[in-house]
Amino acid sequence: MIKSLNTAATGMQAQQTNMDVIANNLANVSTTGFKKSRAEFEDLMYHTMKEPGAASGLNAVSPTGVQTGLGVRTSAIQKDFDPGSIKQTKNPLDIAIEGPGFFPVQLPDGQIGYTRDGSFKKAADGRIVDKNGNPLQPEITIPPNATGVEISATGQVSIAVTGALEPQNIGQLELVNFVNPAGLKALGKNIFIPTGASGLPQQGAPGQANFGSLSQGELESSNVNIVDEMVNMITAQRAYETNSKVIQASDQMLQYMNNLR
Repeated sequence: MIKSLNTAATGMQAQQTNMDVIANNLANVSTTGFKKSRAEFEDLMYHTMKEPGAASGLNAVSPTGVQTGLGVRTSAIQKDFDPGSIKQTKNPLDIAIEGPGFFPVQLPDGQIGYTRDGSFKKAADGRIVDKNGNPLQPEITIPPNATGVEISATGQVSIAVTGALEPQNIGQLELVNFVNPAGLKALGKNIFIPTGASGLPQQGAPGQANFGSLSQGELESSNVNIVDEMVNMITAQRAYETNSKVIQASDQMLQYMNNLR
């Protein structure tokens, strides 16, 4: 059996995974706070017919050996947490993080999730929630008599009330950061949860060390670069095509052997 058949097949599988990652990046090019991914690969085992440095004669050793690779596999899909561009919305509950950090929200099962999506809403009870109804943590409730909301760069939330000369402080927004954000597990809906690879959540006020500041009335766009993804897609497509041609060539070689008389 010609090894190149299986070797090329692993290459096609790897490029299919690569294309899946690229497709997800392009699909989320307009998703608020989305972070693009990158597929990473590693070679498989080697069939060693001669060890490098093995004796090849009297007082002589093989300088390179004879090793045949058996293919490739996907080793990781890396999240890229580079910041996306900031777009202005003028919505008072849209908040962008300028720098590192995540907003903590409480999920329906009671677990705390983390998101870069700052497009918050006001629930029926006045609580600030994300677009899926998960309340921001710590909870902040906007009273019914509030005529305006102001969020400072350091996370202080104030409201304007009719008849009051000064804004009233109703809470403080907190951010959370991780030693290794790439180790977070994505749940979908722009939510991440910590894992053993991400490290423990570290909470702090916006603007402090290792935490970005907040910008009200703005949102962070996806960090997907369409041109880069299109180039990656063409490269993956050509690599897939080349591996398929290797399978065709290997099949022809087997056909020649079968036709020997």
